[in-house]
Amino acid sequence: MQAARLHEYTDEMSSALSIDEIDRPTVTDPTTLLIEIDGAGWCQTDNHVIEGMWAEYVSQELPMTLGHENAGTVVEVGDGVTTVMEGDQVICHPVRTCGVCRSCRLGEDMYCENLAFPGLSTDGGFAEYLLTNERSVITLPDGVDSAEIAPHADAGITAYHAVKKATTELVPGSTAVIIGVGGLGHIGVQCLLAMSAATVVAVDIKQDALDLAERLGVDHTINSSDEALVSAIDSITDGTGATQVLDFVGSDETTATGPDIVASGGDYHVVGYGGHVHQPAQALVDGELAYRGTLVGRYTELQELMALVDRGDVELHTTHYPLAEINTVAEKLEHREIEGRAVITPNG
Repeated sequence: MQAARLHEYTDEMSSALSIDEIDRPTVTDPTTLLIEIDGAGWCQTDNHVIEGMWAEYVSQELPMTLGHENAGTVVEVGDGVTTVMEGDQVICHPVRTCGVCRSCRLGEDMYCENLAFPGLSTDGGFAEYLLTNERSVITLPDGVDSAEIAPHADAGITAYHAVKKATTELVPGSTAVIIGVGGLGHIGVQCLLAMSAATVVAVDIKQDALDLAERLGVDHTINSSDEALVSAIDSITDGTGATQVLDFVGSDETTATGPDIVASGGDYHVVGYGGHVHQPAQALVDGELAYRGTLVGRYTELQELMALVDRGDVELHTTHYPLAEINTVAEKLEHREIEGRAVITPNG
């Protein structure tokens, strides 16, 4: 089968991956299954993997097939698989978990002591076929396009996970700010509007992104390239700040605003990453401010997100590309030239 493989870490996205002919995976374990990939979403994390940013966090043996936002059609199942069958369309939770460690028994999939992370620690879905296990797959609702839905496997569940944490602190009359209405942020906006009665403010430096946020139904937009963010949020919140901030950019510039825009006792959720958090301890103590990280989400949260998708509350804005154009996608995302999410269709 054909697969897009990373052979060495590089900053040169235009030639980062090679299309190799490799053996098709086989189902040997009774709990595993084989999926024909209909769509695999390209994520900023893929760029970071190519750059070697993840090498110190997970064990990576190169060459490796990337792709961790995967959906497709089941073509083969192990003898012990009972919840899906050949022909089912499924979306994959980003990690394959063991199910028996303490974290798994607590439902904390991302903390599994024995997890395999397709596209980060083992071969992923930028290929014609993907080997996964029964614990990771969710059968898609009727009428849902598996290629179109693929980015929800990571981008969607990550945005949902962050929003779900934020909504526990949001009540009518409070304010939530979303920074960055891009591939993740436009999902976060929709989840927040579906799950909260708070006033929603969208922040971006691109007017097209803010126009999208307005069409989705946010209450206020701020173009931070020509308007002072802190004073704009002060004006909207009468000087009290935002109860919850969700940062889908995660740059030094955005995280630095935390103490100035978050209300006393509020949270600043770091969803996008690449930057740093540098704050005086006194600023955190004085405002009782918490910075909270976001590591994908639980299997059950992907189920919940699929329920929002099924009832029409969350829609993806995607562009599809064949496997042969995968480096073009990497380069486009590096230069922020992709609106919404890019989907690789290896069998399309």
